[in-house]
Amino acid sequence: MVENKIRWLLVGAGAIASKRVAMALSESKNGTLVGVCDSIPDLAKECAAKHGVQEVYGDYDQALSETSANAVYIATPIFLHVPQAAKAVEAGKHLLVEKPLGINAREAIGLAEFAKDKNIQAGCAYYRRCYPCYCQAQKMLADGEFGQIVLVRMTYFSWANPPAGNWRIVKSKSGGGPLSDMGSHMFDAMIGLLGLPRKVYARTKTLVQPYEVEDSAVILMEYDNGADVVATFNWNSKTWSHEFEIVGSEAKIKWHPYDSGKVIKTVGRDIKELDLPNAQNVHSPLVEDFEHAILEGRDPIVPLAEAVKTNILLDAVYESSETGKEVLL
Repeated sequence: MVENKIRWLLVGAGAIASKRVAMALSESKNGTLVGVCDSIPDLAKECAAKHGVQEVYGDYDQALSETSANAVYIATPIFLHVPQAAKAVEAGKHLLVEKPLGINAREAIGLAEFAKDKNIQAGCAYYRRCYPCYCQAQKMLADGEFGQIVLVRMTYFSWANPPAGNWRIVKSKSGGGPLSDMGSHMFDAMIGLLGLPRKVYARTKTLVQPYEVEDSAVILMEYDNGADVVATFNWNSKTWSHEFEIVGSEAKIKWHPYDSGKVIKTVGRDIKELDLPNAQNVHSPLVEDFEHAILEGRDPIVPLAEAVKTNILLDAVYESSETGKEVLL
């Protein structure tokens, strides 16, 4: 055991923190939330009061120097992830960062290497790898139930309407539109199960929304065995869908909705519904895994080196869209 209790400093008290992260940290079995920091002091105070936290900061540098925390959760906009995470690593804090890890692969790789050099336990919050449906797909792959994988299909479309100037629709702050927001989660699940594809061809556009980032993306990918991936992401339809499917020569699975509901497992012509509910707070299993990783001296479920792969794939998608050419990974 390298620590007896994980003491968390939450950096960023916005939407994701108030919805799930703060509660996951404060209610974890092997840790406790001791501090909250946000550049908007009232947000930090509100979050701290809700969870009975005494350490409240409006300045991040002050928080790192004064906090009793030995671990930091970064829940700020994407463009702040790497610079803030690097400061936490420099301060000797264990580190869990919201997704995607960085704006691009270059800065994500730099952070992963820095954390490794400093011997810091560090992970990224791709919490869908903790889903029971993800674990079920892992088992099917390990048991050879799929046969040969021939197709992966993923779709996400909705209507996004953030206010003008919001960081999510400013490319330098978000890295992209639905690809960065939801595509990163779905790419991570695919990479975790099957690894990185070998080549990518993509088209990204802004068709409807008055955004700087894309509101539409269509991606074709191919794996070493020839299996194809077809992925579409849209922020420009007031209808909604969110699904993920893996098709093999012998069996397939479909998650629809991807975040909840039953899993459809098909073997030959035999179709079954599997009831695999997520945790009530989907961040909680991720936080608990990370705490166990610190206590046991092992990697978390998504170490930074693994999270980097999603940034590599996102970069390839945007490069292909810009050049009109296929990109090899």
